Amino acid sequence: MTEERITETTDSAGNTHTTHTVVSDGANRSGGTNWAIILLVLVVAIVGIFFLSQMNNAEVAKDNAIAGAADQVGNAAGQVGEAAQNAGNAVEDAVAN
Repeated sequence: MTEERITETTDSAGNTHTTHTVVSDGANRSGGTNWAIILLVLVVAIVGIFFLSQMNNAEVAKDNAIAGAADQVGNAAGQVGEAAQNAGNAVEDAVAN
C-alpha cells in the first residue's frame, strides 16, 4: 500500500512550507512479468543459436560438396591425360611397325 502525506507548516513570519512524503510498505510486485520476459529472451537466444548452427552446418556441407566435385574433376583430367598418352603410344607403335 502506498500513502502520500502532505504537511503544511507556517512559521512566525507567515511563510507557509509544504512537505510531500510518500510512504510505501514494500517492493513493487510485477506478477511474474519479469520472469516471463527473462524466459522469452532465453527462448529467443536458444532458437537463434540453433539456426546459426544449422546455417553453419549447411556451409560445411556446401564446402564438402564443392571439394568432392573438384576432386572428381581432377580425377577425370587425369584419366583424359592417360588416354591421350595411350593414344600417342598406339600411334607411335603403328608408325614404327
